[in-house]
Amino acid sequence: MRIHKFESELWLPLSLEEAFRFFADATNLEATSPPWLHFHIVTPQPIAIYEEVLIDYRLRVRGLPLRWRRRINVWESPHRFVDEQLRGPYRRCIHEHTFEARDGGTLTRDVVHYAVPFDFIAHRWFVHPDVEKFCGYRAEALKKRFGDGHGKKL
Repeated sequence: MRIHKFESELWLPLSLEEAFRFFADATNLEATSPPWLHFHIVTPQPIAIYEEVLIDYRLRVRGLPLRWRRRINVWESPHRFVDEQLRGPYRRCIHEHTFEARDGGTLTRDVVHYAVPFDFIAHRWFVHPDVEKFCGYRAEALKKRFGDGHGKKL
């Protein structure tokens, strides 16, 4: 099984605590996901987040309906949390979110280790472009919501 790594970072004009609180709220993932994914949280709200909590989602990937279950494996408020796919489109997916106070705001980082079925075709032509497209959309949605760090909201 080939493991891929995707990394991204984004500076937000929020305090460390505000940034962590925003990302730790599962409903905000739904709010910052692209409309073409039809992303919906199935787990009853509100969701109290802590280690070992399970969160279920429904979404569509390239039109195919999927169920996705993630477990929070690490919870170190307000600096880090890690979630892992238990059921979903990947063979394996572990996503680490870190938060660091920097320059009057917070640097958010995402590191995702993942493996996909039929890697030799699926990763290059479908999965990698979809991951980049999703993360680009999410970054723009966050900049629109919180601003670009220069007092401008996009």
